[in-house]
Amino acid sequence: MDIRQFAVEETGALELVSASDVPLIGDDGQPMVIVLYGPGSKQYAKAQAAQQNRMIDKLKRKGKSDQSAEEKAREQADFLAACTQDFSANITYEDLKGEALYKAVYADTSIGFIAEQVGKYIGDWANFTKRS
Repeated sequence: MDIRQFAVEETGALELVSASDVPLIGDDGQPMVIVLYGPGSKQYAKAQAAQQNRMIDKLKRKGKSDQSAEEKAREQADFLAACTQDFSANITYEDLKGEALYKAVYADTSIGFIAEQVGKYIGDWANFTKRS
């Protein structure tokens, strides 16, 4: 049996929920959805390698891995943005588009539950299993 039949999908779609676990619906009446690259994708592997390289560079420069909460949040936002393929059209933040939009949403602590959902979602291989 070819083991590759158990391969996961490259992307998965996360329907966002609020901090009180209520589905987030846009003005258009549609769910707010983020399409994410999963742990089996090249994009995820590249984002993870970049995250690890930043940590190694920091250790080389400072000899320690201490970082401020702001630095940690920014790095997490960078990682999640690199793992994001797209936001549904009903997700807006100021007039930002693309990667700038993703980073702004993920870095905003007032809506930190979104970055937390995204992090949990991409950390679970089951979210990327092939549908029958």
